[in-house]
Amino acid sequence: IHVLILKNHFPTEPQSVLTVSPSWLSAGASVTLNCSVKDQSAGWRFYWYKTVPDPSVSYYSYELLPGSSSGTEQDSYIVHGQTHTAGYVCRAGRGDPVYYTDYSQPQFVWSADFHSSASLTVSPDRAQHFTSDSVSLSCEGNSTEWRVKRLSPEDRYLSDCTTWGTMTGSTCKLKSNRLSDAVYWCESGSGEFSNAVNITIQGMISLHLVVSNINY
Repeated sequence: IHVLILKNHFPTEPQSVLTVSPSWLSAGASVTLNCSVKDQSAGWRFYWYKTVPDPSVSYYSYELLPGSSSGTEQDSYIVHGQTHTAGYVCRAGRGDPVYYTDYSQPQFVWSADFHSSASLTVSPDRAQHFTSDSVSLSCEGNSTEWRVKRLSPEDRYLSDCTTWGTMTGSTCKLKSNRLSDAVYWCESGSGEFSNAVNITIQGMISLHLVVSNINY
């Protein structure tokens, strides 16, 4: 398996931009990835990757998707058979030797379905919570190392529990002063993503959290 590691570095130009559809997985649906290059000139080939989480580091490993080791002429790629939450990135290359763009930002396709190897549960187990309540997100599955991530729809900012909660073992306790509309999920030390939940903040006077599995 061809695995590449994302390291901190200064981005090069031009940039690759990835979009995914749908953002929430439904049973039997395929996922379409589209990669564009800000430099609109011709001759690019496109490389497609899935992200592999590792809670011990702050970045993802990238694993090439089937059929893209030499790049594709098409700027779209269809993923069949996805059943769990997954992240994707792309980049483009051209020339000989090949000049590559920087990697795109990760984009995610979330699943609400539980699976035994990695799952996220909300405690207390109810759809609505007051923001003053103690709310925790717990990770369970085939791993001893976990992190809880969230992605905000407004600024597309990806962060982990240490920014907006307190992580103890496999459980993240949300801080009431750091709440945000976002999708939350677990990532395991064995390289897997859990189911995802959408948490929104509602109310004008008495704020409360609403937990759902519905897209924005």
